[in-house]
Amino acid sequence: MTSSVQLVDVSKRFPAPHQAIALDRVSLKVEPGERIAIIGASGSGKSTLLAILGLLERPSDGSILFEGRNVAALSDRSLSRIRALRIGFVFQAFYLLERLTALDNVAEALVYAGVRRRDRRDLAAPILEAVGLGSRVEHYPYQLSGGERQRVAIARALVKEPKLLLADEPTGDLDPVTGSAVIDLMLGAAQKATVVIVTHSPSVAEKLDRVITLDAGVLVKDGRSVS
Repeated sequence: MTSSVQLVDVSKRFPAPHQAIALDRVSLKVEPGERIAIIGASGSGKSTLLAILGLLERPSDGSILFEGRNVAALSDRSLSRIRALRIGFVFQAFYLLERLTALDNVAEALVYAGVRRRDRRDLAAPILEAVGLGSRVEHYPYQLSGGERQRVAIARALVKEPKLLLADEPTGDLDPVTGSAVIDLMLGAAQKATVVIVTHSPSVAEKLDRVITLDAGVLVKDGRSVS
C-alpha cells in the first residue's frame, strides 16, 4: 500500500542569521497513491515543504501524520528508520557517488534498508534495466549523460520500493525533452508509490494529478490545474 502524509498547521522558522519563515501554518493531506506537484516562485518554501513531508526537517510548529501516526516528536533514529524503509528521494543535483558504478550507486541505497550485501547488486540490476540503463550498469557517473545520471538517481530511489517518492526539481538541470522523458519514466516506474514533485516547470506539473501552489510560505492554491 502507498503512503499517506498529513500536515496540520505546520510552520517552519529558521533562526538567525536567516530569521525567515519558510512555511506559515500549512495544512495539507497527501492521500495514498496521489501524484502531486508543488509549484511556486523561488523562495516560496517548496523545498522546505518537501523536506518536511520526507521527514528530513522538523516543523517549528504543527503536526505531521505519516500513515496516520504523529511522527513530529519521534527521535532522529526513528525518523531515519522510516525514511530508509518507506521514503525515496530524487534531487536535482543527482548526488551520485563518483567512485561507484551506476549499479553500486543504486545498491548503496539498500544498505540503510538493511539488505544483505550479497543481495544488493542482484536487486539493483533489474531496476536499472527498468529505467533503460541495463547496458550502463558498470559505467561511472562521469561516463553518463545528465539524463542518464538522473535515471540512476531515480533507480536508487526506487530500488527499496518506497511507499512515498519525493523529487525536488528532478528536471532542473535537464533540457526540456530529456526532462519530460525522465518524468514519464519516473511516474511509470513508481506505480506503487505516492509521488510528490517540486518543480518550476508547468509542463511537468501538468503531468500530475494535483497541483499545490506556495507563495511566501503560504499554501495559496490546491487544485487540479496550473491554470
